[in-house]
This record gives sequence, C-alpha cells and structure tokens, in this order.
Amino acid sequence: MRVDDFDFELPSDRIALRPAEKRETARLLVVRSHSEGFEDHHIADLPDLLAPGDVVVVNDTKVIPARLNGYRMRGEAKANIEVTLHKREAPDQWLTFVRPAKKLCLQEIIHFTRQDEREPTLDALVEAKGEGGEVLLRFSHAGADLDALIAQLGKMPLPPYIAAKRDEDEKDKKDYQTIFADRAGAVAAPTAGLHFTPALIERLNERGISLSRVTLHVGAGTFLPVKVEDTRDHKMHAEWGEINEETAKALNEARRAGKRVVAIGTTSLRLLESAIGEEGSFGAWRGDTSIFITPGYQFKAVDVLLTNFHLPRSTLMMLVSAFSGLDRIMKAYRHAIETGYRFYSYGDACLLFRKDQQV
Repeated sequence: MRVDDFDFELPSDRIALRPAEKRETARLLVVRSHSEGFEDHHIADLPDLLAPGDVVVVNDTKVIPARLNGYRMRGEAKANIEVTLHKREAPDQWLTFVRPAKKLCLQEIIHFTRQDEREPTLDALVEAKGEGGEVLLRFSHAGADLDALIAQLGKMPLPPYIAAKRDEDEKDKKDYQTIFADRAGAVAAPTAGLHFTPALIERLNERGISLSRVTLHVGAGTFLPVKVEDTRDHKMHAEWGEINEETAKALNEARRAGKRVVAIGTTSLRLLESAIGEEGSFGAWRGDTSIFITPGYQFKAVDVLLTNFHLPRSTLMMLVSAFSGLDRIMKAYRHAIETGYRFYSYGDACLLFRKDQQV
C-alpha cells in the first residue's frame, strides 16, 4: 500500500503537550466493529466497556533517559554530538541515532560530561555506522555502571512534536512513565499505559477483568518515521521483548474460555502477535521482534486494543488501520479531530474492537 493512504491533517493545537492532570479524565473514543457511529467516553469508563473474564495486557518496560549530549575532538576542534539510544546490543554496547552522523568517523570517541565538569564522565567508541544516522557505540562502562551513568547524564526522550514546543522538565520524569514501569530499557513510553491509575486497576479487578504483564523495550521499530512511498519498502528495526510463563498461562486460559485479550498499546499487541504459536497458544517467549503490521494482516492474539492517537503516515497508523479497517480509522480520526480529542503521546485514547469481532 502507499504510505499516503495513511495520511491526515491535524491542527497543531490538537497535539497534547502535557497529559491530563487526572489520568482517568482523558477522553476515550470507542470504535466498535459492528456500528457505524462512535462512542465518546473517558478512561474511567474502561471497566464498563470490557467484560468479566477479559485479560488486559500491559507493557511493563521502563523508559530510560536515552538522549545524551556529548562531543568529539579532532586536535583542538570540538564538535557537539547528540546521541539517542534505541536498542541495547551488549552490556557495554548500544545501537544509537547520532546527529550529526555523516562527519563522524569509525573508531572516533564521543565524550559525555556532567554539567559544569570538564573531564569526561563517559566515553563511547564508534564501532559501526548504518543508514539514517544509526551508529553502534561501545561505551567505556558496562552493565549497571553504564545504566547509572546514563541515568545521570541523559534526558527523557520526549517525542519531537513535544520537544520542539517546550523543554523537557522534572515533571516529564514522572509523566512519561507508566505505573507499570519496572524493567528499564525503553527509549519511548508505551503511551497507552500512561492513562492507568491504581484506582482504575482496582475497578477492573472488581469487574473480574485480570491484568497481565509483558515487556517490550520500545525502540526505533515503534517510533521511527516512514520515509518510503510504499509500505513494502519500509524496514522495521528490531525491539526486544519477553512473555513469562505466568502471562502465557493466563492468556491461554482466557482464550480456552472464550474470553478476550485486550492489548494496552500497540507495543503489547505487537509482542503478543509475535509470540503466539501457529496453533494459537502462548508459551514463555523472549527475543527480538521486527513485526510490521499493515492492512491485510490476520490477527491471531489480540481482540481489543486500547491505544492513543497516532502520527500520520506512521507504522502505528498502519497497525490500527489493519486492526479496525483503514476507512473506519480515518472516520474515527476525523471524528476525534472535529470533537476536540487530544492527540499523540500525552493525549487521549481510543478503544478499538477488531474488525472481525462482533462484540
């Protein structure tokens, strides 16, 4: 399909720069498969929109401060370098995006320094260069020591459409993290999970809706823009994920009982669709996934999807179009724009029922 098919115009004032102060007051657009219209709700209504026995699956990845400012030296000449981590390859090695990347040479060293200090705190060796500014870096520290230094030196990787309008601040360290965040490694938030509160989880439990956790460390496969004209030419970057035995068992039991799997966010959905077996059941799973879901994909694992509103021409826009139908999604987005929904990472959400589901 042509990438232009997934384009739409969004007024700039619809882009949310902060989340709803009370998370459950965020709006929720319900898009059912058997109805032409749309239902306007709020996140607080989610328990009543699902059914007892449904399993809600959340992503427990934790966002790290993945944006680092450094410099490289050539004699007396100093050049500033911006590094964005996107996938860990080894205890001391990360795939990154670097700006500017073209003038950076193999085997050069990038230095990172704490504010107001002259001596470098952390160094990184340029080991390989790829396309689109991708650079493989090997750091001078490894494992937990490297993690601690990244936490000290890095900034939260706010999306460009927010970062271009305001600076990252202390509030973002909490706002851009879900309450499920437990396993550090994401370089972007699984934003559908930002709407959840302990009170909402309690009401889901009271209604007989269980919650299971998976991990997908969100990286370039989720956020990288599509720069080709045909979806077949887009290359997805791999992201690391894991499903444990407990979650696999809960999902299998729900499916055997005819209950629904509700993915909270596209990252949870992509992992579940990557891990489900040919026979339609789950087992413990871990590894990389570069699954790219576009219209025509046959969903095997997920029945309902809670997700935020996505960027035009993005892989996530393609995914939700595959889930609910391109025409249906475009109409839903027009409704959301016309009725004042807030878009993107800090914005409102929609609850999508798979296009071949009757409930």
